[in-house]
Amino acid sequence: MRPLPADEIRGNWATLLLPIQADEGIDHGCLADEIDYLVAAGVDGIYSNGTAGEFYTQTEDEFDRISTLLAERCERGGIPFQIGASHMSPQLSLSRIRRAVKLKPSAIQVILSDWKTLNDDEVVDCLQRFAAAAQPVGLVLYNPPHAKRVLEPPIYARLRQAVPELVGIKVADGDDDWYAQMRQHAAGLSIFVPGHHLIHGLPKGAHGAYSNVACLQPIGAQKLVELAQTDYERALGIETRLQAFMTQHIAPYIQQQGYANQAVDKLLAGVGNWAEVGTRLRWPYRWIDSADAERLRPIARAAVPELFTCENGY
Repeated sequence: MRPLPADEIRGNWATLLLPIQADEGIDHGCLADEIDYLVAAGVDGIYSNGTAGEFYTQTEDEFDRISTLLAERCERGGIPFQIGASHMSPQLSLSRIRRAVKLKPSAIQVILSDWKTLNDDEVVDCLQRFAAAAQPVGLVLYNPPHAKRVLEPPIYARLRQAVPELVGIKVADGDDDWYAQMRQHAAGLSIFVPGHHLIHGLPKGAHGAYSNVACLQPIGAQKLVELAQTDYERALGIETRLQAFMTQHIAPYIQQQGYANQAVDKLLAGVGNWAEVGTRLRWPYRWIDSADAERLRPIARAAVPELFTCENGY
């Protein structure tokens, strides 16, 4: 697969979710089936080893096996893919980047070094070293709200100059002022926002999502993004109902019950029931019981039936 420039990193990208067995091993057969489903779904791209992919729990052998499996399946299916080479240790990130480059991904995702918050100069230095290791593949900075250092819009102007290999970012979106600042300071970067905010963000400057909606239903998420190109108001209405479902039924797991974001992503996959992923996380994180997914399944289908009847189109 060829490296993608910023203007070609767009749309609905689906994450790999690790099928974790009772002994905390990875079910690689189920993982291969999951990738094949996503390829057949025709998503805009697939990425590995984000937060929902539990990159922080993987041994280096597991990282290599997951990355290789993704590369082989996506090359065969002609689907762009990104490899998350993130690690809390910058030295291990560099090692993962160097190995990921050999698999010829469309881009490589990284996080900022994580134990101690980096200052601005250290952020630049960190990404420059990562970018040098990734050549000729571009970098996507994975900077969600739970990152140790969440970057504010003005620093992206400096990063664009200092790290021209940076092609995209994953961030939480904000209000209209935030979007205005991002249009000014992050122009030229592909800006990815939360999946259930993407349709609202498209006219403001969002380009895509590493999508929690794809966790819920990959085909439905893809069709929703495509619908926005031809009938934006209808797509906006669907997303508004989806946001209400997320606020009422999903957000409380994080806000009141203290589950990690990755637990919620796996819950969404259980609600969608499209792959044998399961809701189990690797130790030490708590996961949400699969019975909760079964309980929420009819509620989600009533709230946004379009996501689950998507095989027949909208």
